[in-house]
Amino acid sequence: MTTHEDTMSTVITNIATLVTNDPSLGDNSPLGLVRDAAVVIDGDRIAWTGESSKAPATDNRVDAGGRTVLPGFVDSHSHLVFAGDRTEEFNARMSGRHYSAGGIRTTVAATRAATDGQLEANLTRFLAEALRQGTTTFETKSGYGLTVEDEARALRVAAAHTEEVTYLGAHIVAPEYAEDPAAYVELVTGEMLDACAPHARWIDVFCEKGAFDGDQARAILTAGKARGLHPRIHANQLSHGPGVQLAVELDAASADHCTHLSDADVDALANGSTVATLLPGAEFSTRAEWPDARRLLDAGATVALSTDCNPGSSFTSSVPFCVALAVRDMGMTPDEAVWSATAGGAAALRRTDIGRLTPGARADLTLLDAPSHVHLAYRPGVPLVAGVWRNGTRVV
Repeated sequence: MTTHEDTMSTVITNIATLVTNDPSLGDNSPLGLVRDAAVVIDGDRIAWTGESSKAPATDNRVDAGGRTVLPGFVDSHSHLVFAGDRTEEFNARMSGRHYSAGGIRTTVAATRAATDGQLEANLTRFLAEALRQGTTTFETKSGYGLTVEDEARALRVAAAHTEEVTYLGAHIVAPEYAEDPAAYVELVTGEMLDACAPHARWIDVFCEKGAFDGDQARAILTAGKARGLHPRIHANQLSHGPGVQLAVELDAASADHCTHLSDADVDALANGSTVATLLPGAEFSTRAEWPDARRLLDAGATVALSTDCNPGSSFTSSVPFCVALAVRDMGMTPDEAVWSATAGGAAALRRTDIGRLTPGARADLTLLDAPSHVHLAYRPGVPLVAGVWRNGTRVV
């Protein structure tokens, strides 16, 4: 038997339903379901999946007790480097009162005033909260600093906790540049990009009326690509606009929100490699129109589900909650929603090592206190996550 912890092997057996996301390993469905299953972890990787009775010998054994195991959730869109909250804004919106305290600008002011330590403490608190709910991979963005120094420090803080870091200097035009947005675009594509590119993998822009138009978004994303950052884009959230078409044109990994789509937008997503990432927490928290996941899926587009966790429009870190919303209000089946929250999120990050439980994949698993993954939608709001393994180590 090996004794070094990193190379210990563990079998999780007596799994009622194992979601592999590989049709060839299971029942030929997209989820690749295996009944009465087992999964073997060797170090930080999946070594074997199959029927429990055929599981190989291992160093350790965990009895799942007739419960469900699925890949750890992949939250491919969040905004976790910030300070303060916007309780008053949310309360006013939900109470039907007018509120004019400045939205994102309120968070920008609080974030600029916070220390690095305060920003990191806030980030790690939300990461722990998400981990307890089964999230093993997350992307997060800057976007609440909007100065060269504050955007760069947000990315440095984020990069200490995830490799999926996104530069979002183009969240809104910084207040100091309200009268000269062209100068702010120049800053975002110049000095700010220079300071931020070393700390990020992705570049994002909020392409929307009141934020950045199509030409500005193209300039920002193109500049990022030239510095080795791959595009993602906030697209078509509040109204129809050029964001989705631009995403497909630039081979963005993901077009996020996708609420207001034309037939041409749907066709572009279906025929390109850009993932449509839907963020139902935002619609829930703002009482906005739901994205039509059914329309995208029926057209053949790849759909991801994510939390959009942020202090203004979607202050939830719970992927299970978003799964339930997607099934209830966006036309997704429970199977589709679970796939989109795991393999779909991985596709939105252009990752093949996560979001699936297949030999060679990273050993990120979530154990549900339920006999089926369907319970994520069937029992909304119930804390079903009974265990989480990340990189082969049990962390919950």
